[in-house]
Amino acid sequence: MTDLSKRSLAAVWHPCTQMARAAVLPPLAIARGEGAWLHDVEGRRYFDANSSWWVNLFGHADAQLNAAIKQQLDTLPHVMLAGCTHEPAVRLAERLSARTGAALGHCFFASDGASAVEIALKQSFHSWRNRGMELKREFVCLKNGYHGETIGALAVTDVQIFRDAYDPLLMRAHIVQSPDSRLGNEAQALAAMRALLESRHGCIAAVIAEPLIQGAAGMVMHSPAYLKSLRELTREFDVHLIADEIAVGCGRTGTFFAWEQTGADWPDFITLSKGITGGTLPLSLVLTTEAVYQCFWSEDVARGFLHSHSYTGNALACAAANAVLDRFDAGLLAQIGKQAAWLGQAFEPLARDNRIRHFRQHGMVLAFDMAQPGERFAERFHLAARRHELLIRPIGGTVYLMPPYLIDAETAQWLAHAVTATFQDVA
Repeated sequence: MTDLSKRSLAAVWHPCTQMARAAVLPPLAIARGEGAWLHDVEGRRYFDANSSWWVNLFGHADAQLNAAIKQQLDTLPHVMLAGCTHEPAVRLAERLSARTGAALGHCFFASDGASAVEIALKQSFHSWRNRGMELKREFVCLKNGYHGETIGALAVTDVQIFRDAYDPLLMRAHIVQSPDSRLGNEAQALAAMRALLESRHGCIAAVIAEPLIQGAAGMVMHSPAYLKSLRELTREFDVHLIADEIAVGCGRTGTFFAWEQTGADWPDFITLSKGITGGTLPLSLVLTTEAVYQCFWSEDVARGFLHSHSYTGNALACAAANAVLDRFDAGLLAQIGKQAAWLGQAFEPLARDNRIRHFRQHGMVLAFDMAQPGERFAERFHLAARRHELLIRPIGGTVYLMPPYLIDAETAQWLAHAVTATFQDVA
């Protein structure tokens, strides 16, 4: 155990960590990052295969992002967004709206994904109330869905390990069968959603879903057709739809917004966070429609959306996000398509191994399930991977990769070799 690890265990309460277990397996002490690689204090390196919780789109210490932040730091690091505004926030909101064809023309800023979900839930309920429809206060989420761990976000999360301890504190959401490409159950999931909306639409404010991939469920994937049908149902029954793109947005599925692949009307809300600043600074946001926005337009202060965060629309974070959008404007999506193809090709041999199940990929997200993971599989796989210069954290018995957009054919082959070697160590 390094000295830094010892100090961390004494002073830092680590997230998603049973600290008694961390005392046995101490946190990896990282000294620096460069590109796709992290380097520990003892000089060893690790490929960041999960993009440090899915945020580092361009790897670590990216020169373009750093330059944008440094330039903004010398002019305006932060100003409160209540009663003030600034160019980075306005420009970012305009550019994101343009990516929806102005269908989602209003942007509300926050600092993290769970906060964005809370904002969308509150805006949905409050907009219905301002329209005189106060009974519309219930929410619908999908089985195994994940939307954050604050009290409101946790209420629409169906991952028991996060939710159960706090269940007495939570509002009651409707949990509906989720689509799963491994089960071929999209028709049944849509039928269940229709039945609920038919019976409760007068009381339901919104449905929330992760488009195309349920991340914390173990990279559970579904088709764009399901989402298109879901949008039609919410239109039919006059219920809002919240597309939580915190994990799947910013190009992860091959388009900037995963929703773009549906060919459907835009949802009433889209939430973004994680990759929007390329892993540099905390930022989240909610995009919504003119119809929702107009529900709050009034001289009556109480009808306004009186929600705030001290660092809402932080100028440094917005500058980083604008630098991220610059990369997409320069043709990044075409490169992401090539990188996704290289990943899929490199992993084809492992996909045929009969010890794994349900090999799947959507864009730059690749996953497979262990047929017989055994006890503490995720921990054992993570530790074994370190020996192969790989930093990767499975979810239960699911191994997944969500690497930075720095893949070439050679790197993809190296990743496949490292994952396969790790798999052989623990299988």
